[in-house]
Amino acid sequence: MSFICPLCHTPLLTQDKSYRCANGHQFDRAKEGYVNLLPVQHKRSRDPGDSSEMMQARRAFLNAGHYQPLRDRLVGLLEAKLPDAVTALLDIGCGEGYYTAAFAVPVAQRGGETFGLDVSKVAVRSAAKRYPEAMFCVASSQRLPFADAMFDAVVRIYAPCNPQELARVVKPGGWVVTAAPGPRHLVQLKEMIYDSVKLHETGHEQLEGFTLRETIPLAYEMTLTGEEAVALLQMTPFAWRARPEVREALAARANFACETDFYISVWQRDQAPSALQSI
Repeated sequence: MSFICPLCHTPLLTQDKSYRCANGHQFDRAKEGYVNLLPVQHKRSRDPGDSSEMMQARRAFLNAGHYQPLRDRLVGLLEAKLPDAVTALLDIGCGEGYYTAAFAVPVAQRGGETFGLDVSKVAVRSAAKRYPEAMFCVASSQRLPFADAMFDAVVRIYAPCNPQELARVVKPGGWVVTAAPGPRHLVQLKEMIYDSVKLHETGHEQLEGFTLRETIPLAYEMTLTGEEAVALLQMTPFAWRARPEVREALAARANFACETDFYISVWQRDQAPSALQSI
């Protein structure tokens, strides 16, 4: 089983190039291979998530390899934590698929399937077109369109999610790996935008039904070209606060040194979870 219906929460079955539930709700599979499971009543805006410009900036920056140490560390954690036989892994907030495709390698080696989920249709379309090794869907992280206890692992990189939904879809003994900004993440970039920079706070997340097994700091300095620095700004949430002269100053730089500071948390699903309501 892959998906459940986002409207009535019954299983979706493959029918030609569509997914259909017993109650007649149908969702077509796009030519790129993804499926849109975000009903209009679940949207908070007309086109939620990253815009085409943000997605393209993120792809250009990630393809340059500046976040590869984070991707490699996450893949190494999955290789160490995943069981020998895997059913499925989910990447929540997958964006254009840079991390999802890397996660799919150890999952496929263990016989499992990798799913990427994002609220941005333009990002998911791009991911599905480029990375056929994973199955992508447009859907809400607050209402995951998957069956109970389906996943051996879920990865969240900066992405919000409903903790009850995580507990519902992760198998007992399964894993949730999160990556969030550490205190000094991109502080040099923020200093160009804000008069007073507040450092990120870490370590406050609580996931009911999970036990925190490990926290891992990962920090290093990047040296970016002006074009890469502008792409980095464009893919951050504080880009909206940046004045035009900030972009111009970054673009004019031959080199821009900027810190990364990631905070990785590894959670394990309790073996005897309490009863949870399905969505």
